[in-house]
Amino acid sequence: MKIDTLFIDKTIPLDMELNYLISQINAEPQWVDDSKTVYDFINKADDPVLKAKSTLYVTKNKGAVVKECPGTSYYTCCDYTILHTGTFCTMDCSYCILQAYFHPPVLQYFAGLETLDHALEKTFSQNKIFRIGTGEYTDSLIWEKVSLVPKFLVEKFARQNNCLLELKTKTVNIDSLLPLDHNGKTVLAWSLNTPDIISSEEKGTASLKARFEAARQAESKGYRLAFHFDPLVIYPGCEIEYKKVIQQIFEYVSSQSIVWISIGTFRFMPKLKQLIETRFKQSTICYGEFILGLDNKMRYFKPLRIKLYKEIISCIKEYAPDLLVYFCMEDEEVWEKCMGFFPAKEGELGHMLDKSAVSHCDLNYNLL
Repeated sequence: MKIDTLFIDKTIPLDMELNYLISQINAEPQWVDDSKTVYDFINKADDPVLKAKSTLYVTKNKGAVVKECPGTSYYTCCDYTILHTGTFCTMDCSYCILQAYFHPPVLQYFAGLETLDHALEKTFSQNKIFRIGTGEYTDSLIWEKVSLVPKFLVEKFARQNNCLLELKTKTVNIDSLLPLDHNGKTVLAWSLNTPDIISSEEKGTASLKARFEAARQAESKGYRLAFHFDPLVIYPGCEIEYKKVIQQIFEYVSSQSIVWISIGTFRFMPKLKQLIETRFKQSTICYGEFILGLDNKMRYFKPLRIKLYKEIISCIKEYAPDLLVYFCMEDEEVWEKCMGFFPAKEGELGHMLDKSAVSHCDLNYNLL
């Protein structure tokens, strides 16, 4: 994490958490009354998105700390629960929806371990399984080198029996997590893509080999793993390249350590296209055969999605027939043609994932 400018909300107490963060960032803190100073600083840059990636704003979370994934009613959702610890990212992927989601994008760190603790205790006290992740609005582990939060979360989740923590990343920032007693309650997850896409579209991320080596390290310490092929990008020869990535998964780690693999093709809000064209002039990622989906996002023409999905799923099943593979935000036709079934009932996909979480992560079987 390369931070050039550090803004801190004046209302944040200078406690152990904040002192640690300041000590890890090589930037003089600037204490501000409100977010306007931060927004103005970012917006005056020629490339506000790029500026935001090196500008950190430490503030309070003024909304819900734990909330349901937004999903959409038109495509099947996995009933994920979001732990809201921050926003935006220091890496610079051309396809990243966060560029267009926030106005302007601000790299925010929500201080307050007590706030997190209180929200999680309420969740832990409920009589159901929760799959909880911090990677919806940020990369879960960009904070590992500067914050106490990842370590706090792993240790917090280790002491309960109904919630799984998934930390999803494109980094290899796991050093502080490896020695921890995670008690089987944390899944370390990596977003994967082909080397071509990583080098051309995922600026500042770890290489594919480095991600796999980190996954192997995590497995050696007893962590369960997950992998996410999202977004799959369609380009000439992509099927062969994605199959090579799948082959490498099972060369590096055991299928028994993998809780699930998700797959989803590149989709984007129409306004993201202009941002990609402006910020990533060499990128051709938004020039495929796209149509407007029911969720008002541009999606690959459905037969193209289905063709690639079938290849991916078949390849995974060759190595691990019983491994849970699921779609992120796809419809009934895609499920039926690619998987041979559709989780039609409300919450059915979520229940499938809960069962996998329980069987891999020492959660309470009686809650299913």
